[in-house]
Amino acid sequence: MDSFSVRLRLSQADAHYGGNLVDGARLLALLGDVATYLLIRHDGDEGLFRAYSDVDFLAPVYAGDFIEAEGRIVLSGKTSRTMEFEVRKIASPRADLSDSAADVLAEPIVVLRAKGVCVTPADRQRRKA
Repeated sequence: MDSFSVRLRLSQADAHYGGNLVDGARLLALLGDVATYLLIRHDGDEGLFRAYSDVDFLAPVYAGDFIEAEGRIVLSGKTSRTMEFEVRKIASPRADLSDSAADVLAEPIVVLRAKGVCVTPADRQRRKA
């Protein structure tokens, strides 16, 4: 089915807790953007996020980390779209070496997995899958 991913760097403005730890809510907001794009591509409408389920925060993320958020539609009903999401850390700063050192990770670290349901009202759907 449809999938979409985005990559971005978490900034100092994303740090919410001590030690530059990024709030999990920032990652959920990113999943909302991924879901919105999937709905636009699938239905021609932004739709609405109905619910998250099975949200698992698996590893911390920090300011300066590069992450990739991926989502895919796994089930499409008349108006509902069930999605699965995964966020992976793909690069990290190396402050122990210098202010500007960073490493691309040999293997991405899965930091979040979640499921969600979005709804696109039937009268707003412009594409029929």
